[in-house]
This record gives sequence, structure tokens and C-alpha cells, in this order.
Amino acid sequence: RRRPMATLIEAMRDVGMEVDDAGTATLPFLIHGRGAIPGGEVIVDASRSSQFVSALLLSAARFDAGATIRHVGPAVPSTPHIDMTVRMLSSHGVQVRQTADAPVVGHSRFTWHVDPQEIRAHDWTIEPDLSNALPFIAAAIVTSGRMHVRDWPQESFQPATDVLEVLRAFGARVMQDSGGLIVEGPSESEGISGIDVDLSAIGETAPTMAAIAVFARSASTLRGIGHIRGHETDRLAALETEITRLGGSISQTSDGLRIEPSTLRAGTFHTYDDHRMATSAAIIGTRVGGIDVENIDTTAKTLPDFANLWSAVIT
Repeated sequence: RRRPMATLIEAMRDVGMEVDDAGTATLPFLIHGRGAIPGGEVIVDASRSSQFVSALLLSAARFDAGATIRHVGPAVPSTPHIDMTVRMLSSHGVQVRQTADAPVVGHSRFTWHVDPQEIRAHDWTIEPDLSNALPFIAAAIVTSGRMHVRDWPQESFQPATDVLEVLRAFGARVMQDSGGLIVEGPSESEGISGIDVDLSAIGETAPTMAAIAVFARSASTLRGIGHIRGHETDRLAALETEITRLGGSISQTSDGLRIEPSTLRAGTFHTYDDHRMATSAAIIGTRVGGIDVENIDTTAKTLPDFANLWSAVIT
């Protein structure tokens, strides 16, 4: 399934872009450049993805009138990614004004305003991508192993603190030194602890967290991730289907997953052309022999050559 793009396409049209999507509301679509974009006010429902807001923020400074972006709808997920966008823009001299308005009829309201302004050049050292490192870290946790992520910054632009706190809740030992990030899984005698956690700020990690939770000694509840039903696939339904197929005990809640201790068996894990589903299956395969990951190459979307990297690290 293609990720729905209707919210972004409508927003681009609202600020004056000419966009031709042939009525599909998905990629691919054609943007007709006119040399300038009027800008102005745009109202979006960003409850499916914070990326809709970030996309507009990244370009708003070059609109003729800048942009005022108003979110009206259910809570925006993964808000640390918007914070990361704002911090990055600030380093380029772009100022973003943010306000949280009073909710209306249960809907949250946020506003971001960017005046038209120059975007200054800035040199960057790109830090390791936590979302790509996380499956390797998770493999260490479920196998009582150790993973060292080199060059991990002491202060990250990414929501690293939120992610590492969840890993600690599972029982992992997390340390940082001058060389990077070190994560050690709990010993076999200690076992992985079940967790009850709100993942709304880091929803993209849910498939990985579910893959760890299936090996926990007690039940886990992953909350605040109803929005991932609208990602590359319905990730909640897909995780429930595929983990159940392997003998797991997992069920959907209104906004997440409930995972009970179980013994998994060999089988095929379907990815639904979703890179997060593929890496989730790979994690499970480190503990359960005979896991056949259908279409592992879908991981090329975010991490080319994942299969070879995985084979080189997971021994």
C-alpha cells in the first residue's frame, strides 16, 4: 500500500502550488514550478504524521508571504520530529513561531508561523540515524548481546532520550561514552521486562518495540500509536497478523497493541512492502529459528544493503 499523501497535496495547493496527482492522492505526483510560491495560511490535520508539518516548515521561508500552518484535529504524533525541524531551521537563520491554541471539541490546535526570509548556509555533521540503528540495538537486547553505535552524540537532535528510556524499561543497560552509544541486553536469567508505554512521540519505533516485547516475561502494552494504521501499511493489523501467525499472543487496542508472553515458532513473516515490518521480522529471527522474511529488500527504502549489514553484525 502507498502512504496516503492527500493532506500534503492539499496543503501544497493551499499555498499556491500547482500539483497534479491524477486523483490518486499518493506518489507519484507532478509539481508545476512557476518560479515562486505565494504562501499564506494553510490548515492541516497532521494527526496521521508530523511529516506534513515538517515538509511545509522546511520550505515556508521561501514562500512570497511565508506561511502560517494551523493544525486542527486529533493530537499530532511524533512531535519531537517537528521540534527537530525547528531546531535545524534555526541553525540556518530561519525563525519559527509556535503557539498551542485552546482545544476545540476535543481537537488539538497548534500554529506555526514562518516569515519570508533568507535561508543561510550551514555546515552539518550528520549524526547516526536512530531509526536505522534501532533494529540492531533491539537484536542485542533480545539475544542478551551488546551493540556499540559509534559516533552517537551526547546531545541528539533526534528523540533519542525517549527511545532509550523505553529500552531501559525492557531491562537493557544503556551507556554513552566518548566513542558513542552502548546497549547491552538483559541476561537470560534476568529476562526482558514487559512494559506499558506511550509511544505517541516515537510511533515509528513501534514495530521494533513489538518485536522486543514478544520475548518479554510479562505482558506489554504499547499505547498512543493508532496513527500508524495509516503508514505504509496498517502496521497494527500487520503486526497482529504476522506475530499471531508465528504463535504469538498479540491483540489490537483502540490506540495500540497488547502483547502477552508466548512461545513463537518458525514461519513466514510477510512485510506488506513495509521496511519497518521487515526489520521487525529480522529481530524476531535472531531468537526464533526458521523465520522467512518475505521481501527483505523492502528495507532498501531507508537502509540499502540491510540484509548484508544484518548478516555481518548478527552472528
